[in-house]
Amino acid sequence: DERSRFWTVYQKVASQHDNEFLEHYDGDMDIVLIFSGLFSAVNTAFIATMGPSGATTTDALLTQIIVLMVMNSNGTPITDNYPLPVPPAYSNGQVWFQTLAYTSLSFSLLAAFGAVLGKQW
Repeated sequence: DERSRFWTVYQKVASQHDNEFLEHYDGDMDIVLIFSGLFSAVNTAFIATMGPSGATTTDALLTQIIVLMVMNSNGTPITDNYPLPVPPAYSNGQVWFQTLAYTSLSFSLLAAFGAVLGKQW
């Protein structure tokens, strides 16, 4: 009968320890989720502004369309080739900064994924 008493005491102590452990780390995972979500949102906003501007390409395409429409309405034959403007190359500093931004975003999303898995476990 001592064995059954041992296991009932063990079950009580183990469940108490597990509950304390889960309460502590559940709060920590909530903090990680909030921080990584906010950090990812801010980081994504910075990454979106670092990309190449599509306005120059759009402006060049609209200009070509207008020129071709005017030439067509005047009866002028369309023989010229209108190449698109080449966007400027990135400097080494910009490449490094974008690499760090995308890396930090990846790690932040990985941390959020780990916290979600931990909360569901």
